[in-house]
Amino acid sequence: MRLGIIGLPNSGKTTVFNALTGSDLPTEPVSSGQLEVHTAVVAVPDERVDRLAEIYHPKKTTYTTITYTDIGGLDKGIGEGGLTGPMRNELQQLDGFLHIVRAFTDESVPHPQETVDPIRDLHTIDAEFLLLDQITIENRLARLGEEKQKGKIDNKQAHADETALLERLHTQLEAEQPLRDLDLTDDEHKMLRGYGLMSLKPVMVIFNMGDEGSDPAEGLDYDHKRTVVLSLRGKLEAEIAQLDDPDDVAMFLGEYNIDEPSRNRVIRLSYELLNIHSFLTYGEDEVRAWSLRKGATSVEAAGTIHSDLARGFIRAEVVPYAEFIVSNGNLADVKSRGKMRLEGKEYIVQDGDMLVIRFAV
Repeated sequence: MRLGIIGLPNSGKTTVFNALTGSDLPTEPVSSGQLEVHTAVVAVPDERVDRLAEIYHPKKTTYTTITYTDIGGLDKGIGEGGLTGPMRNELQQLDGFLHIVRAFTDESVPHPQETVDPIRDLHTIDAEFLLLDQITIENRLARLGEEKQKGKIDNKQAHADETALLERLHTQLEAEQPLRDLDLTDDEHKMLRGYGLMSLKPVMVIFNMGDEGSDPAEGLDYDHKRTVVLSLRGKLEAEIAQLDDPDDVAMFLGEYNIDEPSRNRVIRLSYELLNIHSFLTYGEDEVRAWSLRKGATSVEAAGTIHSDLARGFIRAEVVPYAEFIVSNGNLADVKSRGKMRLEGKEYIVQDGDMLVIRFAV
């Protein structure tokens, strides 16, 4: 799971990256205009893991993780001018974007468009991605047309299906709407996997605010699927991320009347943005959260833990986390209330399910 932090120069991408990852990368007020990439892996906060660890005192506690990549070098005009090979390669490997939009004023940090206008900047990168996707699809449609004209088609049905899908996408782009708004089947997503379409990826828009000014997210008309919009004070959050002492963090949060660091919320929303959730395994050896695609089955969950568990899958012993807590961590009580279930291969795993896989190999 890898999300790219993107945005126009001097929008505060690296500041937000530092806030999310606890890194301390320098934040230069002037962009080099060159591709710059920094990557860090962060644990996804999960109170359920914390509570299970308190109950079982395991030798090891493991959280799920997300990889954030700070990508510098995007600017107005990339759609028309095209992306460099390395930049395109970086963007295509991402599962989604955190689009940082500048909403702060700072005379020491010049804006590339001279004025601070969050809505304009938001639509600037959107428009560039739409144009990039349109060029990609038009080039592919032209090649498909040439193949048909020359009679060089190995699989006529596959050729027709791909052409129809791309024409549908092209219509969407001509209407200046992102591809992520389309309802595509799993097979259609697989068909498009190698295209690296930018507007198809899920996006979290983050307005990077200063200590003053209105919140651009309030009342914003930006209604797209697989999209989240929020605001935070990037500089302040980066300062909080550098504090090691929990008491210092609590004092800092209290001073600014903040319930919790925004990084926790952003990380949790990042996780949800990718259409995944967590199931849990537990015991004295390890308490662990595992990432799983929403809608996945118990045998897929078993395979996430180890391929042998999926190959020899018999049943999944399922305890909903909420029921476990109602029983104060007493499995015998969970069983006596009939809240522990045995499920087969087709069971759809729910967020927070505590699983024990029964298998034989």
